[in-house]
Amino acid sequence: MPEHRTLVTGALGCLGAWTLKALVDLGEEPVGFDLGTDDARLRLVLSDDERTRVMLVSGDITDGDAVGRTIDEHGVTNVVHLAALQVPFCKADPERGARVNVHGTVVVFEAVKKRIARIRGLAYASSTAVYNMTDRSPAPETGGTAPTTLYGVFKLANEGTARVYWADDDVASIGIRPYVVYGPGRDQGLTSGPSLAMQAAARGEGYTIAYGGTAQYDYAPDVGRAFALAARAAADGAHVANFPGVPSTMQEVVDAIETAAPAVAGRVFWEEGQLPFPEALEGRLLERLIGPMRSKPLAEGVSATIEHFRAHAGSTPATP
Repeated sequence: MPEHRTLVTGALGCLGAWTLKALVDLGEEPVGFDLGTDDARLRLVLSDDERTRVMLVSGDITDGDAVGRTIDEHGVTNVVHLAALQVPFCKADPERGARVNVHGTVVVFEAVKKRIARIRGLAYASSTAVYNMTDRSPAPETGGTAPTTLYGVFKLANEGTARVYWADDDVASIGIRPYVVYGPGRDQGLTSGPSLAMQAAARGEGYTIAYGGTAQYDYAPDVGRAFALAARAAADGAHVANFPGVPSTMQEVVDAIETAAPAVAGRVFWEEGQLPFPEALEGRLLERLIGPMRSKPLAEGVSATIEHFRAHAGSTPATP
């Protein structure tokens, strides 16, 4: 029996792929759980050999029997819960958003509760969307109270769910709140524009990002590694930590893209408008919980992303 075998829900998403990559790098043979069938992000992130070490299971995160059966049949010891619908999809279909994002999270916590003697740690994705523009910057790690999107409301509910499962049932967890995740595989969602601009730059094409202002940028491989480690570190309590990314203006993001891809200089633009969240987050707790953090500087992360897109052009998901 392996020491660790981690279940990753939402395995076919950007952070799912990078979390699986981090787990493989840690020596695991993880299990991915997802209702989708498009493995383009896995092919973009993992080598052929690495993909053979990942067991993919098709299933609905709102189906408690399917989640529990997957944990039991594959000897799962740790869980990273990432399955969720992003901001635009929750806005377009609130009922489905609530089923997936809120009910799905309860399903995962309930499955862990029933196997508390065997599951050694649970990490889950919250979001900067629990905050709003009126929260102070850097936003406190104690969290937001008045999200302005349904997605944020659902994520705030999940943080409350985690607290209750710890208080009532001793289910320990670590929630992580990323901000603007960027990197290979980030091709949809409210804040995907910078990554789509990097993908376009790798092809020698310009791009217009749909927002501007200042935000915090989190390199996807670093975030995936944090989730992998958090699932091993969640031993007591219901902690929620902001991911300690890099606060940057959109001009700095564009400058980094054009430096890494000079052929698109002068052809990367953005529209006016600040994201509806604080410009920066406090981010001290996560390193105390999981150990030393990797936080790649923006210029290095942008350059690495563009090079990755160039090297894996045939595996890159199509731009929406």
